[in-house]
Amino acid sequence: MFDTIFPADSVEFCPHPDATNIFVCGTYHLIESEEAVRTGPQKRNGQCLDKYSEKIQTIDYPALPDMKWCHRSAASKATLGVANSEGEIHLLEWDSKESRLEETARKRIVGSPETLCLSLDWSNRRNPTSDLGKLVVSCSDGDLVLLHPTTSSIVVTDKWTAHEYEPWIAAWNYWNTNTIYSGGDDFKLKGWDIRTDLRDPMFVNKRFDAGITTIQSHPYIEHLLAVGSYDSSVKLFDMRKPLQPLSQTEIGGGAWRVKWHPSATRKSDLLVACMHDGFKVLRFNELAIETLEDMSSPLPASIVQRFDEHQSLAYGVDWSFAPSSNDQKTAIASCSFYDHKLQFWSG
Repeated sequence: MFDTIFPADSVEFCPHPDATNIFVCGTYHLIESEEAVRTGPQKRNGQCLDKYSEKIQTIDYPALPDMKWCHRSAASKATLGVANSEGEIHLLEWDSKESRLEETARKRIVGSPETLCLSLDWSNRRNPTSDLGKLVVSCSDGDLVLLHPTTSSIVVTDKWTAHEYEPWIAAWNYWNTNTIYSGGDDFKLKGWDIRTDLRDPMFVNKRFDAGITTIQSHPYIEHLLAVGSYDSSVKLFDMRKPLQPLSQTEIGGGAWRVKWHPSATRKSDLLVACMHDGFKVLRFNELAIETLEDMSSPLPASIVQRFDEHQSLAYGVDWSFAPSSNDQKTAIASCSFYDHKLQFWSG
């Protein structure tokens, strides 16, 4: 167990083949003082913590709601995207010789520093190259922002109002990077085609009982999407029919993050941060999950493992990308908010 000092909300293992032994943990601390209340907008600070088996670097930032590593070719440097609470996106590269992250670009993508960047996602999960692909960012004013990043710059290529309330999550369709999905506190799941007029979504699914908090496209099964919500459920969708879920699994406590297992040999396993009910590994029926054409087939899931060693909101969680044999479990890092704990386990 590691004390992150500030409340912890994000954990991301590096997928680069030369850096699978490192991960980052982001923190989010709201500064509460009479002076802050009297003089203007709320202030939040945070840190990006790099770790092997022990902390190797701390980078001070405004609070960090989300971070994601870009999936790049082995010949390129590992690159981390960071979303902060003052409307900025940062790009950092991993220097393997110095064992540290170095910032290469930053960009304020909103008009007001009171607007938070809530989530971000890279488009090139399935096709790592030397390029960085595209970034999508969701912001607390309801906007989604499309970015073109390079190693030294970030260019805003589009921005549009997507949700009436906070869009907690935006994510790419990893199989078709013209498509973005988003979900928010307006209880709506939406799809967007970035080649068209972004005032009109491809679809709007209003069949949720609470805010949508997490979305991830499956890296090995086309059309399959996992969606989590404050309503304590995880739904799977065949995105050719996005209004009717293939399955719904009650996980307790509200889902803050869902992560498909990074290995194709365990493509039926989904890691979930369940907020008020710890962390869980869900396992879906492998045959059913591969035959999405049969929409009448349910996708029953079982909870094959849970981790309850945190005493606060279960927020950040991720699988390690380090290879393991079929009979070995995968390393997992998880973090929780008010008790500012970072834990290590396997599942």
